[in-house]
Amino acid sequence: MTLQGEYVPSKAQWVRDQVEQFEASDGAEANTLPNTDDPIVVITSRGAKSGNLRKNPVMRVERDGVYVAIASKGGADDQPEWYYNFVANPEVDLQDGPVKKTYKVERVEGEERADLWQLAVDTWATYAEYQKKTEREIPVFKLTPID
Repeated sequence: MTLQGEYVPSKAQWVRDQVEQFEASDGAEANTLPNTDDPIVVITSRGAKSGNLRKNPVMRVERDGVYVAIASKGGADDQPEWYYNFVANPEVDLQDGPVKKTYKVERVEGEERADLWQLAVDTWATYAEYQKKTEREIPVFKLTPID
């Protein structure tokens, strides 16, 4: 993992707690969405404005070593804060269980977006419900490992 700098925990207590427990256990605990069996990964990004490191649990959507991050924010009409971090600084660190790597981030469109969106919905059907809640097209990001 390559990102260096000051880590500033989330304003949301549940995010702070989950990230802390996940990292303290090297991904063995707090590795599912709270109160479910649905797996998550923790993504570290650089703040778009502050430059500080931010960490977010995100649903685990993966195919052949490439991860997908869905900027759903539960179907809200605005983007999650990490969306702006990804756009401004398209390199992140991702931890999936004990495995930690650095990834290039790319927002995808067209056929590639449709393919990765379907993968995400097949992995976690709630994404389809989130899309119904908002008029914005929920952004899809592809995270490719940096060798």
